[in-house]
Amino acid sequence: MTDMTEQEQQLVSWLADMREDDAVPLATAMLLEQRVDPLHVLNLCRAAMEIVSKRFEQGEYFLPELVLSGEMLDRIGAIAKPLIKDLPQDAARKAGKVLIGTVHGDLHDIGKNIVTFMLDINGFEVKDIGIDVPVKVFIDEINAYQPNVVGLSGFLTLAFESMKETIEAIAQAGLREKLRIMIGGGQIDETIRAYTGADAFGSNAVEAVALCTKWCAAAAPKLGYAPAGK
Repeated sequence: MTDMTEQEQQLVSWLADMREDDAVPLATAMLLEQRVDPLHVLNLCRAAMEIVSKRFEQGEYFLPELVLSGEMLDRIGAIAKPLIKDLPQDAARKAGKVLIGTVHGDLHDIGKNIVTFMLDINGFEVKDIGIDVPVKVFIDEINAYQPNVVGLSGFLTLAFESMKETIEAIAQAGLREKLRIMIGGGQIDETIRAYTGADAFGSNAVEAVALCTKWCAAAAPKLGYAPAGK
């Protein structure tokens, strides 16, 4: 993120530096007292987690830091999510079923949790299967839940390989043509989307809702376990 205010830079820095006692109160004040857009605050959290991810991959941080970063974001997210409002409501008219989870090897869930929350309030039936989800679990859950859309979340760059592996397994199981797949989290762009074989990527929760809305509307009136429209 660019052009951040001093306060915004401070929040990102404190989160990235694991200064929980400073970062969480600051985020809370921004949300509850200053009435900063909760989606903006969550984007600041995302920027901080990009720094955490890089430090982890460079060997500066380890699993305890990843766990602490997740705990901080859970606390901030618990305050921010109820404040999210003025969201597009058209999705509720033709909502479908979405299965979402963080791919194996990645423990981050703040982005996934926000996407799940926003899909839910927009009328989608969402099943969140958690973090560090093995490929086989995704396959089993798709067969059992029969979603229209599958969301693969991952923040670390190592998650890109897990996403590719998961999507390939979905195809090998004969399920690929029956659903759409979106990916999100971390430093995902069109190059990563093409590498993993996903249908699209979302850089934030609003985009994820828009993708699901478009896909499920295109598939209507075949909502159920039918191929999503293009």
